[in-house]
Amino acid sequence: MQETGIYENREFMIFNVSELNQINFNEVLETSADTVRKSVDETKTFVKWDGATIPQCVQNLTTKEGPYTYTEILTILATPEWTDPDPFGQRGV
Repeated sequence: MQETGIYENREFMIFNVSELNQINFNEVLETSADTVRKSVDETKTFVKWDGATIPQCVQNLTTKEGPYTYTEILTILATPEWTDPDPFGQRGV
């Protein structure tokens, strides 16, 4: 599958939220620790950047997974780890 458009050169890195304080938000596309998306259990998060060069603050993370392309991160974020399959607590009702 070919990636096109503005996300063609965008890359993503998943890591533990315990390392959020290591992120220099001037080097990534997120604006602050308060605005990042977190996994359902709130133990993981991710940042994104444009270009093949991984920002130094991201490179220094010890719990990183990736980097991932836009297509790859969409697949990951669609899993139950990142998207609650029962967001309104209706299971078993």
